[in-house]
Amino acid sequence: MHAWPASEVPALPGKGRDLRIHDTATGGRITLDPGPVARIYVCGITPYDATHMGHAATYNAFDLVQRVWLDTKRQVHYVQNVTDVDDPLLERAVRDGQDWTELAERETALFREDMTALRMLPPKHYIGAVEAIPGIVPLVERLRDAGAAYELDGDVYFSVETDPHFGGVSHLDAEAMRLLSAERGGDPERPGKKNPLDPMLWMAAREGEPSWDGASLGPGRPGWHIECVAIALDHLGMGFDVQGGGSDLAFPHHEMGASHAQVLTGEYPFAQAYVHAGMVALDGEKMSKSRGNLVFVSKLRRDGVDPAAIRLALLSHHYRSDWEWTDQVLADAVERLARWRSAVSRPDGLPAEALVDEVREALADDLDAPAALAAVDRWAERQNAEGGTDEGAPGLVSRTVDALLGVAL
Repeated sequence: MHAWPASEVPALPGKGRDLRIHDTATGGRITLDPGPVARIYVCGITPYDATHMGHAATYNAFDLVQRVWLDTKRQVHYVQNVTDVDDPLLERAVRDGQDWTELAERETALFREDMTALRMLPPKHYIGAVEAIPGIVPLVERLRDAGAAYELDGDVYFSVETDPHFGGVSHLDAEAMRLLSAERGGDPERPGKKNPLDPMLWMAAREGEPSWDGASLGPGRPGWHIECVAIALDHLGMGFDVQGGGSDLAFPHHEMGASHAQVLTGEYPFAQAYVHAGMVALDGEKMSKSRGNLVFVSKLRRDGVDPAAIRLALLSHHYRSDWEWTDQVLADAVERLARWRSAVSRPDGLPAEALVDEVREALADDLDAPAALAAVDRWAERQNAEGGTDEGAPGLVSRTVDALLGVAL
């Protein structure tokens, strides 16, 4: 599966700061110290509907991570998946009378268009669950053969009790885990499971649903968590730098994935940091496909909204915060974009070296994009009011905003 085209990232003078970021597993900030090549895995979409603001906010957060790393002169090895076979996708296809593969391909293509418009840097590897199945099957067999997985009516489940580190990502108690498991795709009430929290690794073929050759597992399709584990281990290996996604993925998805990988390899941890973006609400409720309360990136673009303004709207909230999308949020972003473009349109201006340092420091401090925006606001306000004589300043500001915030002025 191919990703989307990359926008050029301008080079800035000097060197950026190492990233200090909130790690869900430790509950505090850690300073990431990748090698020459920083490794990041971000969980991708299930393509049964268009990209909404909740998606865009999450991918914007991890785009900033990449930009901070690139500014430190590192390379970035970024991997993202597409869950192109899953219950919600199949259910939507049946509801709408569509072929599930056509639905997945169409929505994945639209996602690529949205990411391109928003200037999100593409992953080096963009992998669909279906194409990963040949690598998933042997992992499930290994877990089963090691006694870390068991069969139940043809399905194969992972035993969470085989990982001594289980619970170390989300730090939830058993009751909270059980409730979230039921809410987020698990089946804690199924009779016969060794532990209600045990997640499915391989689903035996169901009548009327797609299935693949599972070798000794029999025909079927993979569970959700093992999909990402197989892709991450194949392309990044254990101990990669950042596992990223929305805060609703901390449990069960990232918790279970970490346990799968740690039992498979005997190594710990799966990722050095677990980084989670907050939820975006609309009309007082979390924006989600199941609720249908969505604001789509593609719809805004069709309505003539500049993608740079959409990105500024996302950047105006700290990535870990839960916030609500409103017309005013977008209006403020449109206004800010106009002010910034006016400020950099002059042939000369106020010195900008200090601004570059401010933006770098803000983003290195747990991706504090609102502080970075405030720094540019101050420069733009003075530039629009007073002007200056530094011929290179407007260009340097434009390059800084592009390179570090992904906004083209």
